[in-house]
Amino acid sequence: VWAIGTGKVATPSQAQIAHVAVRRTLEEVYGAAAARNVRIQYGGSVTPDSIESLMEMPDVDGALVGGASLVPDSFTRIVDGGLVSNVPQRVRPQEFVA
Repeated sequence: VWAIGTGKVATPSQAQIAHVAVRRTLEEVYGAAAARNVRIQYGGSVTPDSIESLMEMPDVDGALVGGASLVPDSFTRIVDGGLVSNVPQRVRPQEFVA
């Protein structure tokens, strides 16, 4: 969820708000169980500097990495930064947080 290819990174708060909106829509259309079980990925510009704070958001379940995946060092740092074990007490999206 975001504007892929713009080079602009959403703030963690902006990403969380967008993901909550998607999750609430899923709940309205498909029910609470579906909304909880669907994994919603952030699809904006992901950088080694932004990945950890994005992954700390409870409704951001992953990231779609674009151009940064073409640079091995950058991609490795993004993968390392996105590992759940690197993010303190990752909350699964069982409740919607806005």
